[in-house]
Amino acid sequence: MIEFPADETGRRSSAAFGRHVVADALRAADPAAADAAAAQTDWRRGYLAHFRALVSTGLAGGYDIAAAGLAAVHHRMPVTIEAPEQPFETLTTAGRESRETEVVLPYGRELLRGDALRQRLDAWVTAGVVEQSCAEAVREVMDNPDWLDLSDQRLVVTGAGAEMGPVPAVLGWGGTVVAVDLPAVWGRISAVRSAGTVIAPVRPGRDPGADLLTELSAVAHWLDGIEGRLIVGNYLYAPGAAYVRLSVAFDALAVRLRASRDDVALAFLATPTDVFAVPPPAVEQSTQRFRARSRRARVTGALSGGRLLQPNYHGDAINDSLVPQQGPNYALAKRIQRWRASVARRDGVVSFAVAPPTWTRSVTSNRLLAAAYAGAHLFDVEIFRPETANRLMALLLVHQIRKPRPAAPLAWQDEAESAAHGGLWRTAYHPRTALGLAAVRGFLP
Repeated sequence: MIEFPADETGRRSSAAFGRHVVADALRAADPAAADAAAAQTDWRRGYLAHFRALVSTGLAGGYDIAAAGLAAVHHRMPVTIEAPEQPFETLTTAGRESRETEVVLPYGRELLRGDALRQRLDAWVTAGVVEQSCAEAVREVMDNPDWLDLSDQRLVVTGAGAEMGPVPAVLGWGGTVVAVDLPAVWGRISAVRSAGTVIAPVRPGRDPGADLLTELSAVAHWLDGIEGRLIVGNYLYAPGAAYVRLSVAFDALAVRLRASRDDVALAFLATPTDVFAVPPPAVEQSTQRFRARSRRARVTGALSGGRLLQPNYHGDAINDSLVPQQGPNYALAKRIQRWRASVARRDGVVSFAVAPPTWTRSVTSNRLLAAAYAGAHLFDVEIFRPETANRLMALLLVHQIRKPRPAAPLAWQDEAESAAHGGLWRTAYHPRTALGLAAVRGFLP
């Protein structure tokens, strides 16, 4: 079982773990910022500034912070992968559908393809919903439809039942998915229309699947025996502190597989509700929108004492879209994934892209977030349906696997590539100063 470290009283605290890991990471670039994080007494409320510092102090490189953060994670929560007592058997299921050979993107009630899809990509770029590099990547896949056939790869999808995962798209294209998720969600995976092949771990007496938190060694051993090039993707999610533990488990798995095999690529989705350094054109569009804001918005901002409708950027290129309602555990789990993507890209192939805000089950379960999403359009932010978001991100995965790029000199440049942030980078307002107003509109009928 993967657990948080216990203190001298035996208490296991995700807050203490997160605070120490962030401080250790910051110490690689800014000792004063590290001391400030370590001294934070109310981590649940105070983590926001320190996660911003992880980006702002790493603008000149970022790789040292990523490496220090990962080292801290595994020092404070060591994970041992051993030979399993009970290895997994393998279940292989072949689909019977016809393979899709054209890039198609569901959008609303339409299936966009060809010129209609190109026009939608142009509209998203103009509206600031996705970065130009995102649209260009999708267009390049459209121009090379043979790239869609991933049958020459083995896409390991941890969290295979996730709404944001690539399983439906890849199986539709005839690819091979190595599905790893809890046995309880196997029905969700087996129900996907498939022209490809699903490979899953199985044990007698239960549905296919595995729990990374309790069966990590067996999963690692089983994956080591899968033939063919592996693309190991993290699409896991769990509420609260369990999400951090899952991210640590996946990271240990990724390290183990990359050490034992020379054919392993990694894949991650980044959340848009995080802190990123962004390209200058994003800052420029946001600034222009703020200058052109309505008189009502100016008055609201002035009368709020700085709490509402403040500019997205303050003389820098740091977009801070952290949402306090998601909490520090969510932020840390996603940051561990970003760190691994940065470090791994220097010596291997990595697919990483910022995904758009999406109407997933985890969002709609939070009443305030759901309301804010419902009103987000008032602030030039588009919330995606899951079927659009997961297909778009699967297309970016294809592009990054078929046309891998070397690590950029600065880690933030890799993270900004092909971002589909939904408009959070280019909206006029700092998201947290507009969230409440968006929620008020969302609560209205």
